[in-house]
Amino acid sequence: MSEPHPPTADAASIALLARDLEAATFSVDALSELWGPAADGALFRGHRAPALRAIASKPRPLATLATVFVLGLPVRETELAEALPALGVGGAITLGLVARAESGFVTPSVDLRPYSFVDERGSGAWWIASDLGELAREHELDESHVLGVGGASTTLTGLMVQRPVASALDLGTGCGIQAMHLSRHAEHVVATDISARALAFARFNAMLNGIRSIEFRQGSLFEPVEGERFEQIVSNPPFVITPRRQGVPEYEYRDGGLVGDDIVRHMLVHGAEHLADGGVAQFLGNWEYHGGASAFDRVEEWVANAAIDLWVVEREALDPAEYAETWIRDGGTRPGPVFDDLERRWLEDFELRGVSQVGLGYITMRRPRPAHSQEPHPGQRLRRFERLQHQLGETVGGLGAHLLQSLVAHDALSRLDDDSVAALQLRVAASVTEERHYWPGDDDPTAMLLRQGSGFGRAIPLDTALAATIGACDGSLSVAAICSAIGQLLDVNSDAVLASVLPRLREAIFTGFLELPDAATVHS
Repeated sequence: MSEPHPPTADAASIALLARDLEAATFSVDALSELWGPAADGALFRGHRAPALRAIASKPRPLATLATVFVLGLPVRETELAEALPALGVGGAITLGLVARAESGFVTPSVDLRPYSFVDERGSGAWWIASDLGELAREHELDESHVLGVGGASTTLTGLMVQRPVASALDLGTGCGIQAMHLSRHAEHVVATDISARALAFARFNAMLNGIRSIEFRQGSLFEPVEGERFEQIVSNPPFVITPRRQGVPEYEYRDGGLVGDDIVRHMLVHGAEHLADGGVAQFLGNWEYHGGASAFDRVEEWVANAAIDLWVVEREALDPAEYAETWIRDGGTRPGPVFDDLERRWLEDFELRGVSQVGLGYITMRRPRPAHSQEPHPGQRLRRFERLQHQLGETVGGLGAHLLQSLVAHDALSRLDDDSVAALQLRVAASVTEERHYWPGDDDPTAMLLRQGSGFGRAIPLDTALAATIGACDGSLSVAAICSAIGQLLDVNSDAVLASVLPRLREAIFTGFLELPDAATVHS
């Protein structure tokens, strides 16, 4: 089965649709109240029966809009006319939202649902259209499928640095969600995609939500912006490592057509070329482990000679079978003979190329400013590779501010020698707590930890000197003065205390456990 035509970008009709959706209070909160938290949870798991039971006796028109556009089920034409009084059924058909069926019913042609969020500018709400999902289609997705707002979308949104910029690029825009978020802080956004169908949805969504600062261009990867630079780039690229074999579907929204993790290599190698001085790029990616070698070694080789800052976080590593099963199921294929045949092809491809694991995670890249701008020298560039596989699902939201804070801290620390760090008056971040663990009956702790309630939710072990130093960081005393007092208290050499804690204090500053005084970050 082929996908219906994407929605039409008719400004007058879209304005009428927006008026009707607003009047019906078609919002996330209203839908949650309509069918309740249990049905919300069931829908998240891909089951709509609880929602259908809950709204059977609820008043129209909200229940009608929920049934046809969220649950993906037919409704009576008379009911849709009541729910969309300004647009009308004819207008909805012309826009490509529904199609007439037999016996006075209309069937959905798109998924159209409310979406809400909170970012650094406050709360917001939009309506997002995409292709009908697996729940409404009851068969595998087409290769041209345009995905709505999924887990990867919200992850990237949470990672997004939200500082004001003049120009931004959303590479591989899909339904347009990242471009729309960029429009909240960027004066002009360019959104690209290889799929004309995706661009049609993205354009429709921008118009439906009154966003006029996005320019849409069709083309592969960086081709549509050749020779241009941007202050910010974000991308949820088609990073899925798919076998290039006959009979294996290649979905436009997730498969870039390259072998292995070459799409991520391409993003790293060419992304810096399109960043303005000081510009930041952020994207999701997958990378391969070959044999017993670390994937990070391969990633670092890709940018070995590039003058960029690079921070790679791996949130998960899957064996080939887990990886294949995840993405075959993502395409709508259910367990059975077809699923088994596809998994065999995936595993054969991984074995042929010597892939032992696949890492999944986030990449932040920054182009350095000119040397006269007091930025670190090339030898002091940030190159950070880490595996953070603990509780990321609970802490990933709003990471953009944390990432930016860490980049600013890196720049400040790169300009400070150890004597300068020792002179700083640091302060413990508000979200940091200390844990102490004791054996029953003991007076002294067997383990001490600092735990972060924001950012990546890190925990760092403490020894006596580091615990005492950080515990005294209230912004009133220098690190050197604190270490001197600790040395006298413990009857040890204060210079030795200072030398032992300085490297760990630098790390604690970068990761957000400790805050620098404003004067230290003024040039960052």
